[in-house]
Amino acid sequence: MSANAEANPAEQAVERANEAVLRRFPFDDTRDLEDARRGFLGTARDSLVTDAGGGVVWDLDAYGFLERECPATANPSLWRQSRLCSEHGLFEVTEGVYQVRGFDLSNMTIVEGERGVLVIDPLICAETAAAALALYRGHRGERPVTAVLYTHSHVDHFGGVRGVVTDEEVAGGVPVLAPQGFLEHAVSENVYAGTAMARRAAYMYGAALPKGERGQIGTGLGQTTSTGTVTLIPPTVSVTRTRQSETVDGIRMVFQLTPGTEAPAELNIHFPGFSALCMAENATHNLHNLLTLRGAQVRDPRVWSRYLTEAVQLFAASTKVAFASHHWPVWGRERVVEFLCEQRDLYAYLHDQTLRMLNLGLTGPEIAERMELPPALERAWHTHGYYGSVSHNTKAVYQRYLGWFDGNPARLWEHPPVESAKRYVAFMGGAGEVLRRARQSYAEGDFRWVAQVVGHVVFADPDNAEARALEADALEQLGYGSENGTWRNFYLMGAHELRNGPVGTPTTAASPDVLAALTLEQLFDSLAIRVEGPRSWDADITVGFVVRGGDTVTVRLRNGVLTHVTGTDPAAAGPEVAEPDVGIALAEADLRALLLGTLAPAALAARDGVEVTGDIGRLAELLGHLGEPDPDFAIVTP
Repeated sequence: MSANAEANPAEQAVERANEAVLRRFPFDDTRDLEDARRGFLGTARDSLVTDAGGGVVWDLDAYGFLERECPATANPSLWRQSRLCSEHGLFEVTEGVYQVRGFDLSNMTIVEGERGVLVIDPLICAETAAAALALYRGHRGERPVTAVLYTHSHVDHFGGVRGVVTDEEVAGGVPVLAPQGFLEHAVSENVYAGTAMARRAAYMYGAALPKGERGQIGTGLGQTTSTGTVTLIPPTVSVTRTRQSETVDGIRMVFQLTPGTEAPAELNIHFPGFSALCMAENATHNLHNLLTLRGAQVRDPRVWSRYLTEAVQLFAASTKVAFASHHWPVWGRERVVEFLCEQRDLYAYLHDQTLRMLNLGLTGPEIAERMELPPALERAWHTHGYYGSVSHNTKAVYQRYLGWFDGNPARLWEHPPVESAKRYVAFMGGAGEVLRRARQSYAEGDFRWVAQVVGHVVFADPDNAEARALEADALEQLGYGSENGTWRNFYLMGAHELRNGPVGTPTTAASPDVLAALTLEQLFDSLAIRVEGPRSWDADITVGFVVRGGDTVTVRLRNGVLTHVTGTDPAAAGPEVAEPDVGIALAEADLRALLLGTLAPAALAARDGVEVTGDIGRLAELLGHLGEPDPDFAIVTP
């Protein structure tokens, strides 16, 4: 698709709404732009970051169009935020602390020590991380990496690690620090529900959309995700408690653990020697997600707000600058305290007011429509819903406490989407009548209703070209009016796929390094998720693995469930198991290769050092009951 070839202009209703945004907020306040440019030292000469094969994984100039005035096809507030996020290069935060910004979705922070540098959060992929480090060295000299720190367990904060350090350097004493539980959460999130998350992330980040005023302009948190090689080196030092202090290369760090905030495993870091506070992703220049649109476990805004209070109590008195793994820093103690307290109040308000309203009997969607931020919070640019939103965050709080069911028995056992759609369309007089009325609603600017009602026609008849086109047009207009970057991307991706077909999954975090970091427990769990239950109801297969130098693991497929138990008693795998159908003694590396699908049962039996007792064919039979996830599943069509 050529850039924006099939995109429409903004309708008058969207133009008027976007003009109202310009009148509503203080666009003449340029402090954020000044802060985003403060300390700029330079950027890369080559705008393209490529992989080993020459493929482009990041383009620094892709968002140059944001220098222009905001068009009618973008919410001016989101355009402003994207303009700020597109500033790229090396920036001095304070003497000895530097950030490379705009080289990926996240920032890479570099702290200078006695001999070399500490690298914090090495971006998504090795290629962008290497380019970021090269930019730093071009300005500050060839300092070696003497430590790496992951602030939390999301891929944009560890995936580029092999671009800044090697396994040999880590084995030779370069520490890799991370919060307690980092590795478990980093790998499980990208494997258990990884296929679905990655497919939905294609909508959330819009990496496949053309960049431009009618296409992808950013995500609010950063511009988009790079598409290079995701890597992972397991941590060597674990931070297990708040106030824990570590010194590497002369750099003293005092940690605050913040589990259950923006990530299940996360921490903030104070650098006493620099009077600097790293807030990871717990306080950034936007309202963050309590439940990401790509999918995740619901985060806890109550503890999130409390950890922000604790950060002020612990570190504010000795902090002159606060920076994060996204966006730009905040300078000055008073401004830092104001920033952190407003962020704290933001999450606390959403939590407390959602609870107040749900206890009055309101449902998630009703609360989302009623929720308004206090004027003082709404006036602050950094509380705007560029990445998370008030609407979907209040629904997340509702889900955290009450789940998917709103208590109305009429919605307890609804028909699934396709069957509901067929009945709705029939009730409404058929597809032709629905589309006639929807076109009228479109002309009136009620794009939410058009998307909702025409979506029924598409699900009832996915080949209805008129319905697909009209829904695409409505989604596009909704995108043009969205202040939230991920909402815009979702709407425009939906329009793109309705018009052009699925784009699949442009990026995936389940890389070889991530898979290699799974524990055996997690590997067996990942197989259990893939059992095709109904096809396996009558199967009863038991396999015993004896790992040389390790544990004995008995795996059993029975009742459509794959269980695994550690120990020497096969009966622990269930009733009527005296001996496994097949026993296999092998090295852990061979077991991992088998479970990851890179080594077939027949090839396993032929490997040196592998001993098989019983019928190896039973292992092949068991593996035959596993299905493969679909990274290209439909989203806007049935």
